[in-house]
Amino acid sequence: MGLFRAFASLLVLHLLWGSNASLVQLNGNGYEDIIIAIDPDVPEDGQIIERIKDMVTTASTYLFDATEKRFFFKTVSILIPETWKAYSEYRRPKHETYKHADVIVAPPTLPNRDEPYTRQFTECGKKAEYIHFTPDFVLGKKENEYGPSGRLLVHEWAHLRWGVFDEYNEDQPYYSAKSKKIEATRCSASISGKNRVYKCQGGSCSTRNCRTNSTTKLYEKDCQFFPDKVQTEKASIMFMQSIDSVVEFCNEKNHNQEAPSLQNLKCNYRSTWEVIRKSEDFNSTTPMETPPPPPTFSLLRIRDRIVCLVLDKSGSMSAGSRLIRMNQAAKLFLMQTVENGSWVGMVHFDSSASIKSELIQVRSNSERDTLVKSLPTQANGGTSICRGIEKAFEVIRKVDPQLDGSEVGLLTDGEDNTVKNCVNEVIKSGVIIHFVALGPSADPAVTQMRNQTGGKEELASDKAENNGLIDAFAALTSENVGLSQKSIQLESKGLNLNTSAWMNDTVTVDSTVGKDTFFLVTWTKQPPSISLWDPNGTLTANFTQDTDSRMAYLSIPGDAQVGTWIYNLQAKADSETLTITVTSRAANSAVPPITVSAKMNKDTNSFPSPMIVYAEVQQGYVPILGASVTAVIESSNGHTTVLDLLDNGSGADAFKDDGVYSRYFTGYSENGRYSLKVRAHAATSSTRRSLKHALSRAAYIPGWVVNGEIEGNPPRPEADENTEIILENFSRTASGGAFVVSGYPNTPVTDPYPPSQITDLAATPEGEEVTLTWTAPGEDFDVGKVERYIIRISGSMIDLRDNFDDALQVNTTDLVPKEVNSKETFTFKPANISEENATHIFIAIQSVDKSNLTSEVSNIAQVALFIPEADPGPDESGPDESVNISILVLSVVGSVVVVSIILGTTICILKKKNSSNRPRTGF
Repeated sequence: MGLFRAFASLLVLHLLWGSNASLVQLNGNGYEDIIIAIDPDVPEDGQIIERIKDMVTTASTYLFDATEKRFFFKTVSILIPETWKAYSEYRRPKHETYKHADVIVAPPTLPNRDEPYTRQFTECGKKAEYIHFTPDFVLGKKENEYGPSGRLLVHEWAHLRWGVFDEYNEDQPYYSAKSKKIEATRCSASISGKNRVYKCQGGSCSTRNCRTNSTTKLYEKDCQFFPDKVQTEKASIMFMQSIDSVVEFCNEKNHNQEAPSLQNLKCNYRSTWEVIRKSEDFNSTTPMETPPPPPTFSLLRIRDRIVCLVLDKSGSMSAGSRLIRMNQAAKLFLMQTVENGSWVGMVHFDSSASIKSELIQVRSNSERDTLVKSLPTQANGGTSICRGIEKAFEVIRKVDPQLDGSEVGLLTDGEDNTVKNCVNEVIKSGVIIHFVALGPSADPAVTQMRNQTGGKEELASDKAENNGLIDAFAALTSENVGLSQKSIQLESKGLNLNTSAWMNDTVTVDSTVGKDTFFLVTWTKQPPSISLWDPNGTLTANFTQDTDSRMAYLSIPGDAQVGTWIYNLQAKADSETLTITVTSRAANSAVPPITVSAKMNKDTNSFPSPMIVYAEVQQGYVPILGASVTAVIESSNGHTTVLDLLDNGSGADAFKDDGVYSRYFTGYSENGRYSLKVRAHAATSSTRRSLKHALSRAAYIPGWVVNGEIEGNPPRPEADENTEIILENFSRTASGGAFVVSGYPNTPVTDPYPPSQITDLAATPEGEEVTLTWTAPGEDFDVGKVERYIIRISGSMIDLRDNFDDALQVNTTDLVPKEVNSKETFTFKPANISEENATHIFIAIQSVDKSNLTSEVSNIAQVALFIPEADPGPDESGPDESVNISILVLSVVGSVVVVSIILGTTICILKKKNSSNRPRTGF
């Protein structure tokens, strides 16, 4: 329980990050509209605000110099929680919300984990999600461990804005260099230091030379690289910006392409500066001739939520029971979704608009019932979206004349050629527009409003069984409240049935939810028979039936029982559509609920370019691994595609086991809007909570070499990363919003999609052979099975990368491809390579489909042709402490050296091989 309390404080900001959520704009050379949000669970401390200002100001100068006078921080908004005192200099936010925060200041994800990090789960060159700093880091209490905060902000900004990666690798801190020595993973390789084991116990610390591991031939696990305190090397910021001399990013001249850094592995061995130079930011600017001004700061304090529903009751809403379906969804929003303490009003519109409810502060069910009675009962007239929004502004101004940060929830099904007339006024107003599009005809101009005001966009088709309209309204939760206050969707399902047919299933209420649990059943013709059993097998009655809205609902008092609830719904008419929705809230504010959030990689797309679906499953900030996650993508005309999302580090999924489940989407059926919904549930005993560290976390400074001696920092507190807690069963559903597709052709297109790139190729030496492993791609990205593989090798990594077709090809006659996402294994004996003095063999794969379309070349795997030399010292030849007896077979230019280590005694035997034509495989 203590562990949960430690990261429960992060709930407010968790899962608020949508597709392209950042509002940052590059104006000239200056970044504007940066948002730094302080978590409400951070105790009030005015020094945090002042230290944020100092951090950004120093970072701006460092960024300007590091980017060759090209970029600086211009305007920054600091979002202050409502729990802090109000001061006259604090203004109200406009479009700024926690959803849009670029940097969050929040307590550690887990106890003692003050490490700054950037949430980054996309590929090289793509923007990341957000930067996370802890209060102690911002206050300067962790400077010894991570260096000056301004410099580190620039390091993390490079992750966030330009999609570069770290030039260290905690999983592979050392490698076998061309120099035939063991080197620390770093950039540039000119950064000097010592490799040592540094141990502290009982107040005293000791240092010794690193020993080599008998299996990897690299340094042991506890070995660390201690940089010299005084350096002359200027690069690189993505390795250790805390070194005083480091003021640049690595470029093509000083980049260390040998190191197994994440930058090399994810960016195809390009330097960070090369990636930055290809960014849109770089190509839209030129260097400045004069130094930039210091950043300007706005202090914005969160306040009560104000939201006005603007509901379309035009004549087209009478078609297909649209008005009834809208009322069903709006009732869920008013009765369950909107949070206590919110101010809610309502406007109806057709060709004119009218106020149906002034703003009411929701404190109990009484206010909710009052608002429900204001929903429309008839549909007629034309469509004037602008008049509806203008009337909403009138409602809001009676409570808040400034409008800033207030919300409008707009639902419409029709086109309105006049909506463009009020777009600019709406954008300037400071109001956030949430847009729910019902059917295929909703006017696209409203999307511009939504984009410019930072609101959400949802789509619901006319297929009631997909439950899209209810899902859309369920997604309209506040961006600025704690997750314990937010409504969480556990189930959303629908079926078309005939008379007496059943819709039977279960929904799980796990121990992290259960408060305010709400069951909603809808129908299109006649009320069904409803049976609901709690986990004890007790039949639950007392559903409230609302025949006018064709719905029945049940609110469980207190906390719902934990376990499996069983429901049976029986249709009473032919061609009936039944749906069920279940929502709940966190059972305990100190224990974060399991959540799922979803998004597409883009809001707009042109056929045939593929898109990527992302779903993040977490508890607090801790990833949930091994879950079963499914995405349902629906077009505006109701065509659906179902995708099983994966967290396997292959295909569209950039990183394995990070709690982000991904898949390519290519199932386009038409132009227009599409909606995304994701379902997640525990997959038996394989679903677990991981305590692994965040991927792009800042490098911890172990210490410095000063005048030849190690001056160490206290060892970084480490949790057991192998600890994975098996989870109870759970179920979640979440909307991922809407996206727009254009360019879909009227005639079929023949196979436009090649196989996806292999990104997890690994090579293991086994005597004179090499065994390769990788995850099988699909014929069309990650669907189907490829026709064949092309494997090539080279003694030069750059030649293999840049001239793959010219490299030596491996015989793959016996390699038969498996189904997508299967584990492939292939063993071969490398032939002679042409490069003289080669120290490594580099290997890459290309996939080919039935249409002879080829994938991108895979990541490059390598094997060394030598045993690397350790640093000289008394412990150089010492065996690994865990090894008693080992035998190493090394092939070197026709000879086999057998090294036997027996009880600390080393015996070397040299045997001459008959063949002199074998390549130097050195395994």
